[in-house]
Amino acid sequence: MSDAVTIQAHAKVNLFLRVLAREDDGYHGIETLFCRLELADTVVVVPTAHPGATLEVEGADTGPLEENLALRAARAVQASVQRPLGLHLALTKRIPVGAGLGGGSADAAAALAGANQLHHNAVPQAELMHHAARLGADVPFCLSGAPLALAWGHGERLLTLDPLPSAPVLLLSPPVEVNTAEAYRWLDAGRTSRVDRGAIRLDAAALAGWSDVARMAGNDFESPVFGRLPVVRDAFEAVARTRPLLCRMTGSGSTLLAVYRTESDREDARRQLGRKHGTVVSTRTV
Repeated sequence: MSDAVTIQAHAKVNLFLRVLAREDDGYHGIETLFCRLELADTVVVVPTAHPGATLEVEGADTGPLEENLALRAARAVQASVQRPLGLHLALTKRIPVGAGLGGGSADAAAALAGANQLHHNAVPQAELMHHAARLGADVPFCLSGAPLALAWGHGERLLTLDPLPSAPVLLLSPPVEVNTAEAYRWLDAGRTSRVDRGAIRLDAAALAGWSDVARMAGNDFESPVFGRLPVVRDAFEAVARTRPLLCRMTGSGSTLLAVYRTESDREDARRQLGRKHGTVVSTRTV
């Protein structure tokens, strides 16, 4: 029987996120720039003598185990091979839950990769990406291993890019979680007509430096989330006062992302913020 596989499941942030029209299937198209962070959960996939897949979680409450994306991912791999191994997943959480950092998606991608590795990569990469897309909009990026990628559709179409220069990052998580489905409902409720985006040119050169990315940064979820959750709006304003290169909410929230020029600038900002607005984590982009 093969040895255990250990994978670091890295958090992601959205440097910009545009939500497009609601489609006939009820889902929305998106246009986003994903960036990977050093902050990561750890997923250990262990082969067992028992059929099926099991999961244990340390570090945070991720909800009912049977609904966990990592467990669903491992079972998807088992269903795709003729003689599946029994699997046990040990998940150590460091990425805040319900924060827009893609922790669950990163865990799912790690479980897909780890389970497939234990099965001698029996599932082709293209099929593994299909499993990822069915699990969630962030999972294909997390599975890709890319440090930076432009994504559209439902997150399943990716153009991987060269990484931006590694930069110090501060993550501020207010003491409130945002349910993604509810955030989409809030967004739809606030749209009374078609959103006119205007012309924009996206190419590798326009996404190669922090100053260029900062100019086009934005998140369509900010307005509805800030309107309904003033604690998130107040935290955003506090972070913006620390004068980062870029300040945005990531995903559907509630975590706020700030990118700084230097480690010193970031730590000055951390001291200014203290704990008044929520939990603060220092990390870097990959």
